[in-house]
Amino acid sequence: MASGFFGSKVYAVVGASADPSKFGNRVLRWYIDNKLPVIPINPKASEIEGIKCARSLSDMTADYSTVSVSVITPPRITEGVLKEASELGVKNLWLQPGSEPAGYEQLAKELNINAIGGGACILVEGPDMVAAARNSKL
Repeated sequence: MASGFFGSKVYAVVGASADPSKFGNRVLRWYIDNKLPVIPINPKASEIEGIKCARSLSDMTADYSTVSVSVITPPRITEGVLKEASELGVKNLWLQPGSEPAGYEQLAKELNINAIGGGACILVEGPDMVAAARNSKL
């Protein structure tokens, strides 16, 4: 699942935040620092870290089959994000610790999407996975 996640052409961060102390900002900056093309998703902000925000996944201009999504939202919001992603054709989502709704694995299976969760943090697990994905392209 993770290898498919890092094979994408663009990444979205649902729950991106302008507040540097929040994980929504830390995750966004992680993508920026790793030189991965990223779009912050925030319904109230127009720009975060110098990047224009989309209000929702459906507000993005992208080929959704080439997008992977990091989710940093409360579980009650995350369930809707999973459903929206599935409807748009997004296949790979990373649910940051604390964002996973109860039964997300079954929901992901029903929606035919890959949802990485269960406590895996992209800030911890991501660097090795990005390196592996880059090495597999060489």
